[in-house]
Amino acid sequence: VWRQDHNGFSHQDPGFIDHVINKRPEVVRVYLPPDANTLLVVGKQCLESKNLANVIVAGKQPSYQWFDYDSAVEHCRKGIGTLPWISNDDEGVDAVLGCAGDVPTLEVIAAASLLHSLVPELRLRIVNVVDLMSLQQKSEHPHGLTDDEFDAMFTKDKPIVFAYHGYPWLIHRLCYRRRNHTNLHVRGYKEEGSTTTPFDMVVRNDMDRFQIALDVLGYIERDLDKTDVAQSILKAKRREHHAFIREHGIDMPEVSSWRYTSTNT
Repeated sequence: VWRQDHNGFSHQDPGFIDHVINKRPEVVRVYLPPDANTLLVVGKQCLESKNLANVIVAGKQPSYQWFDYDSAVEHCRKGIGTLPWISNDDEGVDAVLGCAGDVPTLEVIAAASLLHSLVPELRLRIVNVVDLMSLQQKSEHPHGLTDDEFDAMFTKDKPIVFAYHGYPWLIHRLCYRRRNHTNLHVRGYKEEGSTTTPFDMVVRNDMDRFQIALDVLGYIERDLDKTDVAQSILKAKRREHHAFIREHGIDMPEVSSWRYTSTNT
């Protein structure tokens, strides 16, 4: 889907996930590991399982390593968890950023990094989903969260901006009975983009870091300094991206060479 930049629509349909999730919940498992270590853990878990239909969705391009192996084991055991090293929610939460999939995770982490720099007062919680079925209610799937567990992770009333590997409607479907589901806003694949640059694929589908950050600023309820300036900067970056790829045919260096640090801008 997101890194098939030379194959166009022949390699971009994520509907297989939707098809599998319609099957019996006691049999179906869908995993979206965000890096190599979580892929190793999930792969081992699936190979050792019996009488299950396991689906693993992972890219084949070099990517980022967010978890050391021990952390990956714990994260995959739960199927879902916060990323404390990029979250700043010790004194409350203004918005939750959710992600499922390798490219969505990258874009959410990059968006959070941008927001930390542009609007330091903004309090964010970043949640990564490895086991897609954890989003369902416990009564609907054995890997699902209880309502209290879901609320503790995603809050009862704060906006949730969620970046997902596949078609956005599926996340709404999985969460529609949750107390906070009306505050859930999902970005995902929309059948936009063919042969183009890797980052332009996410831009064309409005799942890029700049748009995700704009979504957060548009949904938060608290008045914060620098919000208007931040929105102007983020919109300008999207325009800069469009101009750059048309002139050079490759992604901007600040995107293609981006690396996360605690002070990354």
